[in-house]
Amino acid sequence: MSEEKTIAQNPMDLLLQDEKAVNIPKEGELVTGIVISLSKNEIYLDLDSITTGIIRGREIYDESDETSGLKIGDKATATVIGLDNENGYMELSLREAGHQKAWDNLENLYKEGTIVESKVIDANKGGLMIKLGNVVGFLPVSQLTIEHYPRIEGGDKSKILTHLKSFVNQLLKTKVIDINEKEEKLIVSEKAAWNDRQKKVISKFKIGNQVEGRVTGVVDFGAFVEFGEGLEGLVHISELAWQRIDNPRDIIKVGDNVKAEIIDIENTKISLSIKKLQKDPWAEVAAKYTIGQKVKGKVLKVNPFGAFIELDNDIHGLVHISELSAKKVSNPEDLVTVGKDYEFTILTIEPKHHRLGLSLKGIDLKKDDKKDDKKKEDKKDIKKDKTETKKEDKDEKPKKVKDTKEDKKEKKDDKKEVTEVKENKKDTKKEVDTKDDKKEEKAKDDKKDAKK
Repeated sequence: MSEEKTIAQNPMDLLLQDEKAVNIPKEGELVTGIVISLSKNEIYLDLDSITTGIIRGREIYDESDETSGLKIGDKATATVIGLDNENGYMELSLREAGHQKAWDNLENLYKEGTIVESKVIDANKGGLMIKLGNVVGFLPVSQLTIEHYPRIEGGDKSKILTHLKSFVNQLLKTKVIDINEKEEKLIVSEKAAWNDRQKKVISKFKIGNQVEGRVTGVVDFGAFVEFGEGLEGLVHISELAWQRIDNPRDIIKVGDNVKAEIIDIENTKISLSIKKLQKDPWAEVAAKYTIGQKVKGKVLKVNPFGAFIELDNDIHGLVHISELSAKKVSNPEDLVTVGKDYEFTILTIEPKHHRLGLSLKGIDLKKDDKKDDKKKEDKKDIKKDKTETKKEDKDEKPKKVKDTKEDKKEKKDDKKEVTEVKENKKDTKKEVDTKDDKKEEKAKDDKKDAKK
């Protein structure tokens, strides 16, 4: 009976009972065997003649992609997930073994800083979904190289996504920059890989070197120029030209061939200057302008602290808010308008610092501008009133002249009457005088007769 019982026992059970006879693997450990049978859904391994292992269903999938081309007779490594199944076989998994191998491999890539190719499998607004081996990871937008970064004006999200979708199925050179097997997090960077390659080439250049290249991108803060062996440098907006620039796109565009000078190298960042290779117009500013000079200039931009003025194509000046008016000004836009010309007085000239100070005190220009139309209308009304007044005066003048002649005639008649009255009075007086004389003579004669 004891012999029958022994024969009936599972071979694996006997092996487990006799631990000294052979080293039996435990669950979770890796084992290596020879493929003795292979089908779509099952793979059988001979484990050193100890037992037979079986890999079934989803456990065949291998993240490391090392077993994708297995054939009979090949060696394969799998993870033990069960010591004994219903048929007495050891349950194995290529998936778990491949997962472990894949993440161990990624860990090594991360530690060594190895540059590897990642395949883009999808995109979202935040970046690209990639596959490194059979592990899915993420490449954030911020980790794209300058060449691939979505330079979309206005930051339109739909346009950014369209740009990112264009990389699907492409292979990008990347470096692993973050890894966490437990969270199954894998982050890669194209920029980091590009920086490594650039370091090797950048050693051939130094500050002061002149380079020729092609503009590969224009952004609000400047322009990117590609030169040399795949190197790319940034021309900051302040280094594009000597004059003030608000929008780089006004003077430069993608595809332009330019010459520039290297002005700074910091790790893998290269700063370029286009204006360095151009003549500095401020060197001769003293020959064109003098302090106290009256000049005409166009308002380019208005800020809370004043306004920038274009005196000519190269020389721009600043009129501070305190120099806009003799009165207190709270908003420069109340006095000057962008695009309009005004007359200024030059206060200061600093060629070394590329500064020129202007003054516009005592003139409330913006308000006058707003009243221009009204003044014109008032002038028209005044002119119209004057014209109508003159017309009325003209119409009344003949009548006035006629009345004056009649008045003169009446006055003349009155004068004539007065004269006649005066003459009558004289005649009357003469008559009275004559009568008096006659009386006196008669009286004298009477006296003489009495004496006789």
